[in-house]
Amino acid sequence: MMNIISGGICAAKGFTANGIHCGIRHNKTKRDLALIYSEVPASAAAVYTSNLVKGAPIAVTKAHIADGKAQAAICNSGNANTCNADGVEVAEKMCTLLANEMGIKSTDVVVASTGVIGQRLNVEPIAKGIPELVKGLGDHSDLAAEAIMTTDTKKKELAVSFEVDGVECKIGGIAKGSGMIHPNLATMLVFITTDCAISSQMLEKALKHDVQNTFNMMSVDGDTSTNDMVTVLANGKAGNPEITAEGPAFDAFMKALNTVTVYLCRSIAGDGEGATKLLECCVSGAKTEQDAKTVAKSVICSSLTKAAMFGADANWGRVLCAIGYSGADVDVEKVEVKFHSAKGDVLVCENGAGVDFSEELAKQVLLEPSIEIVIDLHDGSGEATAWGCDLTYDYVKINGDYRT
Repeated sequence: MMNIISGGICAAKGFTANGIHCGIRHNKTKRDLALIYSEVPASAAAVYTSNLVKGAPIAVTKAHIADGKAQAAICNSGNANTCNADGVEVAEKMCTLLANEMGIKSTDVVVASTGVIGQRLNVEPIAKGIPELVKGLGDHSDLAAEAIMTTDTKKKELAVSFEVDGVECKIGGIAKGSGMIHPNLATMLVFITTDCAISSQMLEKALKHDVQNTFNMMSVDGDTSTNDMVTVLANGKAGNPEITAEGPAFDAFMKALNTVTVYLCRSIAGDGEGATKLLECCVSGAKTEQDAKTVAKSVICSSLTKAAMFGADANWGRVLCAIGYSGADVDVEKVEVKFHSAKGDVLVCENGAGVDFSEELAKQVLLEPSIEIVIDLHDGSGEATAWGCDLTYDYVKINGDYRT
């Protein structure tokens, strides 16, 4: 049995967090330094951006969790620490400063940064802020979630409880991400904590499998970022028998992990820069799962479809167009398209051709803040879902003066 609970990344036993303003960001009302801490060393796993240009923190984190262990994660917003000659040195310094303050090993620290690319990160504000950051550790998932935000307008966090071999376990996550988001992964940082006992090898297996159907199926603007990272820490404080192989216990963990990650995906996509609507493209009837994924991502990435959704225009031809150039093996004469929201359903395309429908109803359906683009290819059993958002005037405005 699984239940949504409060607490975010502090819901699991043995985890505390905090977020403060240390001075990286000029706006003193915005927190810019976050910390997540486990009472004991935890199993650790992470996945990273596929961009060849990677932030320095990624190289440092990869090296630090190569042994499958970590005890803390520190993250700053306002500066990506990317494309800087001293980037690795600064990232390592952040880990060392935190480790010295907490009495842990610097190699047990995960480090992350998000913000402007190509500007040197001054470590002094971080050094001055770490004592306050550590002193304020507590049940503060919300403060950590706020401190990792850049152009996000909402905090993103969720936690659930679940059972493994009769033992209650908890898993929670926070995320940031609003723009520069495109598979694989997105301009996002995701931190997940759990008190479930699971080996680092199985944790990595679970994470790598999960992201293929969650974070890699999300797009806001077609730009793959340089600092993307999803990290999971599992400290075993729940006391369940350690998960070391596939089986019912691993399946229960995977289901709980997926519940958290899907929620965070929807939260990120719905909070896309300038967005007014969450778009969910659900594809069924594909020849293969890969074909379904290809179609879903093509539709969700289509600028013309995204613009039509912003205007509440049931221009299904743009959806069909995106299916056609996706590269998937599709018989376009079998394609069916519906739009769905809280206001109802409207069938707009059948057998690859338009059908009569009420423009008035379609308008009402597409004016809702959450819209499903439902596609049935009628050619197999492959299924997939992708998430995105509409394309608005504000997206250009936000990114036109991002550095200023």
